[in-house]
Amino acid sequence: MLDPRIIEQLGARLSSLLANSPAADVEKNARALLASFFSRLDLVSREEFDVQTRLLQRTREKLQALEARLDQLEKTPPPDATP
Repeated sequence: MLDPRIIEQLGARLSSLLANSPAADVEKNARALLASFFSRLDLVSREEFDVQTRLLQRTREKLQALEARLDQLEKTPPPDATP
């Protein structure tokens, strides 16, 4: 059976080789390119999307309540103004 320390050492060596290789530069450049591309798009974060979704839901609920109240007010006959 392989010694876990050997596997850890091998992993560490592979990581250091990849960190110093051109592959790391390619990854950094690809990330920078994608970040630049996405910054030009009109995107929002998931957090902001969730906040706006909750805000829209509350606004819809208020609108429905106001519509129901308006319907109720329109259905009730006005009190007689004549004594």
